Amino acid sequence: MGTEPGEDQHLFHLALRADWEAALVAGDYRVSTLGRTLAQEGFLHASYRSQVDGVRTAFYADVTEPLVLLEIDPELLDVPVVVEVPDGADEAFPHLYGPLRIDAVVAVHPVG
Repeated sequence: MGTEPGEDQHLFHLALRADWEAALVAGDYRVSTLGRTLAQEGFLHASYRSQVDGVRTAFYADVTEPLVLLEIDPELLDVPVVVEVPDGADEAFPHLYGPLRIDAVVAVHPVG
């Protein structure tokens, strides 16, 4: 199929590069979505590969700061992942109910 084993099961999170760099210093990532923290939202927004472009168009189209796409291996997480349909959405998205461990991020892709 052209994907690495398990790659289709990975989760993704769009992040400001500055937020990711701060997480590398802090030891974990706690930004739920653009301008909202884990503490404010209660979970971290994530998506499946097929949902990334739609999320970027819907929520990050006007962002001028550098973005990265965090690729997360859910098997390396130590927090619950719940697949839910957010208010106003017509499809389910994975939500991480806790901070994202740095070592669960298996790749960081620049977004151009």
